[in-house]
Amino acid sequence: MALLVTLLVLVGGVITLCVVWRVASLPCPWWLVPLLENPYFQVVAGAELLMDRAGIGSGMSVLDAGCGPGRMTVPISRRVGDAGRVVAFDLQPRMLRRLQRRIADHGLANVETVLGRLGEGRLPAATFDVAVLVTVLGEIPDKAGALAEIRDALRDGGVLSITEVLPDPHYQSLGRVRALAAASGMREQGLFKGWAGYTINLVREARA
Repeated sequence: MALLVTLLVLVGGVITLCVVWRVASLPCPWWLVPLLENPYFQVVAGAELLMDRAGIGSGMSVLDAGCGPGRMTVPISRRVGDAGRVVAFDLQPRMLRRLQRRIADHGLANVETVLGRLGEGRLPAATFDVAVLVTVLGEIPDKAGALAEIRDALRDGGVLSITEVLPDPHYQSLGRVRALAAASGMREQGLFKGWAGYTINLVREARA
């Protein structure tokens, strides 16, 4: 009986935490990094798969928006190579410190880490070929502002690749993301669906 009560309390606590995270659009805390790097995410949203979907290639300039501990950053760095560049952007200092240690461990020279919140105008204009948002959009309070800033940071024809995966408590429906994309002025270029989520690619139209 005591074990059952304990399990119910734990389940209730997890559900409550998920609800609070979703309602308040809070970022995943640094101490839950293992959840971001578990085998499930590697299967349904592995870095190689998502880079292929986004069209990331050698020599590109790529923004990893909401990079966290660098699950995508390190593979992107390797794919773009010495001629490419990666900007890893996150609002949590501990996440970036963890990523910086990983960058040093792998000897990566083409990654720059930036501390900031999307929507505050920290990103340089017309700089990136591709930007990726992987299970991050729901953590951002000002989603419209964030997409507008990323749009402006893309070069003409640049791609914003957004991936959402269940059961992320911040999961954003495809309809919601499409509405935000339309409001931002970006055009849908491609959609990849899986049993646990999807990736949608949005294109920055040429500036007038």
